[in-house]
Amino acid sequence: MRTFLSVNEVTKKYANHLAINNLSLQVPENSIYGLLGPNGAGKTSLIRIINQITAPDKGSILLNGEVLSPEHISRIGYLPEERGLYKKMKVGEQALYLARLKGMPKNIARQKLLYWFEKFEIENWWNRKVEELSKGMQQKIQFIVTILHQPELLIFDEPFSGFDPINVNLLKEEILKLREQGATIIFSTHNMASVEELCDHIALINNGNKILEGTVNEIREAHRTHTFECEIKQPVDSIKQDLEQLSVTLNKFVRKADNSVRITITSDAESSGNQLIKKLLPLGELSDFKELLPSMNDIFIAQVSATNIKTDSHE
Repeated sequence: MRTFLSVNEVTKKYANHLAINNLSLQVPENSIYGLLGPNGAGKTSLIRIINQITAPDKGSILLNGEVLSPEHISRIGYLPEERGLYKKMKVGEQALYLARLKGMPKNIARQKLLYWFEKFEIENWWNRKVEELSKGMQQKIQFIVTILHQPELLIFDEPFSGFDPINVNLLKEEILKLREQGATIIFSTHNMASVEELCDHIALINNGNKILEGTVNEIREAHRTHTFECEIKQPVDSIKQDLEQLSVTLNKFVRKADNSVRITITSDAESSGNQLIKKLLPLGELSDFKELLPSMNDIFIAQVSATNIKTDSHE
């Protein structure tokens, strides 16, 4: 895939703290790219550099092949985790003001805002003050203002914070539509379930260093644990002993009401799923069989913990 945003050997240091260490990332065009990491990993520092709030000490960033410059600001939309609305201003007045800052003519901005306010069912809040809005309502306003000028690059930092499940689904649908319409999206979150649901590619950073990058499927496959879940009908009484003879580790054994068992087992790396099925068939009728790939949450915890141990051992 063609690269839309290229981060090349970027380093950023604050006093004695190294926030980003020689970091390189390639964000594919027209994709949702998960920027992941624990608190203090360097994600916010990188986002601030992309938004040109700060500059890197070393390295460069290219946007669609061009060196990032102030002229690119109008092509970027940024939704921060922290709310940035003026509490005493009226909602509609403020939304218009922010749209004008992005270079939109007032009449077009108003027309588009009214469309989005109606779509998100908040048209009655146009003349209310921001301080009267709930956290979720404020986030809706900021989401609308972020996407209103149809930027090529969107950066969402914990966009679902403060939302109930219904509104989370609403925003997910809109984010997927934005990708379909051609936007490239950087999505920063601690919610790994959302990462698996939305992201095409991810990068995991910790202590300013990249420790993983690739597609979600590639990363889950690369960290497979050869763990399988299956259901066997009409099992023999000695099924546990039979499993031991198959050189597998029995992790979970659940006897079901229909005279079957559901088991979770770990096999050695040399045995493929097909080979394991052949071993299990003599034990009874195999009615279900699937490999359990590690979740992004499991991978996140394991990789961050491993790099923290390495870092501590070198201090």
